[in-house]
Amino acid sequence: MGGFVDAVLSFPTIVFTPLLVVVVGYWIVVIVGGADPDADIDTDALGFAGLAGVPVPVVVSLLVAFAWFGSLAGTQLLPVAGWLVLLAALVAAWLLTRLALTGLKRVWPTGTAPSRADFIGLTCVIRTGRVTDAFGQAEVHARDGSSALVQVRQAGHDDLGAGTVALLYDVDPDGEFFWVVPADVALRPDTPPSSS
Repeated sequence: MGGFVDAVLSFPTIVFTPLLVVVVGYWIVVIVGGADPDADIDTDALGFAGLAGVPVPVVVSLLVAFAWFGSLAGTQLLPVAGWLVLLAALVAAWLLTRLALTGLKRVWPTGTAPSRADFIGLTCVIRTGRVTDAFGQAEVHARDGSSALVQVRQAGHDDLGAGTVALLYDVDPDGEFFWVVPADVALRPDTPPSSS
């Protein structure tokens, strides 16, 4: 154990050891719910180095971990000066982090989170026997092809029953439901004014 401690506390590994302690501490705080790794940090801040696409804490954690391990292994395996090991560890950490990010970008969620407002303006099919101002459900297909069963309400007295196509025109975020009208309401001709 004494050899490991000496290696961790010798140059160039000592440069990365405190950073690794900070990274491990940060992820412990994340695990217990004290921090959010997806916080509003510019994910493109490291784009100039080809390290964009995932949150900055993930990139920095990978860089530090790879650099620490590279410097530790380099001092034990390579009979070269510490500065060369430090430089080699940094380059290896950058390359390994870029490689790891290639895989992470494929599974990391991107873009804005979907919201109920995305359904406004879409048609739906009523799935309950009727829709009132207090009850109703409908199936709606999102623009990406997925479908959802949503709560719907209507303000008028149109006959919206099972199988009827309706239009989602507003959302009530407090009640978590959509306001609907018959889909053909926009196609209904206006009643011409009476000429007397």
